Amino acid sequence: MEQESGAEAPTVAKEISQAEKESAESILNAPGVLRIKKEFLDWNKLLKTHHGQSSSEGGSQASGEGDKTSPQEPPHKKGKWKKAKGQNKRRPHQKPSELCDVVRLCPSFLKDPDSCQFGERCRFSHSVEEYLANKPADLGDRCYVFDTHGTCPFGITCRFAKCHTDDQNENIINPDVYSPEARPTTSNQLPKDIQTSLRKKQYKFPKSDEYLRAIGKLSTAQGSDDNSVGHKSSAAEAKPGTILENRVDEGLGNSSTTVVNDVQDNAQDKEVSNNGNGTQGDNESPMLQTPPTEVENPAPVEANRPSGSVTDEDAIKLIPGERKKLDFTDKLYLAPLTTVGNLPFRRICKGLGADITCGEMAMASNLLQGQSSEWALLKRHQSEDVFGVQICGSHPEVMSHVAELLNDTISVDFVDVNVGCPIDLVFKRGGGCALMGRLTKFEQVVKGMIGMLDVPLTVKMRTGIYEEKPFAYRVVPHLRDWGVSLVTLHGRSREQRYTKLADWDYISECAKAASPMPLFGNGDILSFEDANRHRESTGVAGLMIARGALIKPWIFTEIKEQRHWDISSHERFQILKDFSNFGLEHWGSDTQGVEKTRRFMLEWLSFLFRYVPVGVLEQPPQKINLRPPYFVGRDDLETLMASGNCADWVRLSEMLLGPAPSNFNFLPKHKANSYR
Repeated sequence: MEQESGAEAPTVAKEISQAEKESAESILNAPGVLRIKKEFLDWNKLLKTHHGQSSSEGGSQASGEGDKTSPQEPPHKKGKWKKAKGQNKRRPHQKPSELCDVVRLCPSFLKDPDSCQFGERCRFSHSVEEYLANKPADLGDRCYVFDTHGTCPFGITCRFAKCHTDDQNENIINPDVYSPEARPTTSNQLPKDIQTSLRKKQYKFPKSDEYLRAIGKLSTAQGSDDNSVGHKSSAAEAKPGTILENRVDEGLGNSSTTVVNDVQDNAQDKEVSNNGNGTQGDNESPMLQTPPTEVENPAPVEANRPSGSVTDEDAIKLIPGERKKLDFTDKLYLAPLTTVGNLPFRRICKGLGADITCGEMAMASNLLQGQSSEWALLKRHQSEDVFGVQICGSHPEVMSHVAELLNDTISVDFVDVNVGCPIDLVFKRGGGCALMGRLTKFEQVVKGMIGMLDVPLTVKMRTGIYEEKPFAYRVVPHLRDWGVSLVTLHGRSREQRYTKLADWDYISECAKAASPMPLFGNGDILSFEDANRHRESTGVAGLMIARGALIKPWIFTEIKEQRHWDISSHERFQILKDFSNFGLEHWGSDTQGVEKTRRFMLEWLSFLFRYVPVGVLEQPPQKINLRPPYFVGRDDLETLMASGNCADWVRLSEMLLGPAPSNFNFLPKHKANSYR
């Protein structure tokens, strides 16, 4: 299946004259092009690019290979093609049901033939013979789930069923491996009773309602138009002098700031709502053109503050030492990555040296509605010893309710607030980067969540909204005073997205302003040399790695061992095999689980192909902002892994997960633009 790595480059089919090579030198010498050893250059493709016969991406390996079989983003209504900026927003989507078995066996019938409550009205099949007659062929003779746990819950629907079913199609249990007392390897499942109460809007939030009452936000919590919770509040009367209002006053730290004027708060809410309803564009918002004045001088208000005695129980809860503490110093932090930062990928990075992992960004309002797809983002594998979840929202009532809910239902080591998401859908609702410019709202969100949680609260943010107007430096000290345990700063603004280099000089200034609160830096780390330089020159407490981990997840090993790992194609293929096994364990080994694993693997391959092997580079290490020219690898598998062609990524997935369905198509969600 995979070829052994060799020292010599494969010969190019067509001989290229010296004159033609010299004519293509203009591509290789262009600014922003990675230096590749000449014996590995694919001169045929370079010459096609030079003569204008291939794509307009400047001879880049990342631009693909002109594949016409891969699905393309459909044109806009006016018939014009619009250049994607970071995402293929209009890519074709396939429903999971489109990639399932032709005949689907009833899940209840699979567990117990008499347990289906729908009987003849069930839309799934209850005939094992009919299902087996239409089931696709098995993918192999070894089931990873069965080998790991001693039993496979998918039974005959598993795509590796022959290895753990008998002649009567009954599931086999391996007594040497299976243990009824074994704990599940994945935690943070949402209990059904809580999900039902959330969906019926019957779940109670007594602690957060008390906090919202203290800041005058309880009525908003019951009927907010944007990200409305819609839950019934606690019927208990407000008790002055309780723990929550004291936490508002003291901020669980040395904060001199207090609850701010609701008039200022409502004014800022109005500005954001104008931005979100389409009346003002991103660049037209007056709030975002000029950073709000309260970033520097929040206005404390002493009037109308509840007062009263504090009970012994409240006083005990107020002790900061009782809150769980984490030592973040010098840790390697795998960034929360939407879509690609799933549980199987985090397991890969954890095995390769990551110290801290965090789930994908989850929307607070969706969590409060009990959406299963959103709660799936919070799942934690037992190998993730330091694990957090990232929440995105824009209103204190929503965020405090979510914090109380998470504190009562799941097991995490910290909760992270996303204040760096640049996408329009989040930004126009006042979340993500927009929350940085709404300091009054930001303060209420942070203090409310800290009051609900027994674990540290962290914040991930960018330098600001606009490239020329960074203001994170002024926000970071407030976060420290409010009681935030860690800030992670991505050295780019929302406007930059992932273009241009991250500003580590600005990160250094923010790290000094944050002291003694730890601050992690993030941006453009692709080698241990990058990590050493940024760590030593900026004074940050640690490093967060995002795209670098997607391109080469073994970067954590390189940093810890201080070496460039010239990883072979065989070793890289084994990492993909581990991902497929972890995916089958997490998403299921039936047809639907196999195709879900395939799709997430392809999303990862849309980043992974950008890795250039150390032995191919003229001057290691690889830089994340330099695009490689077309090159061939040291063996066929390495060449295939370096292809920017979607069809080649599907071929790689078929080596591990069998043939893709005939109706399968794929276009990656993220379209790399950092080369420009």
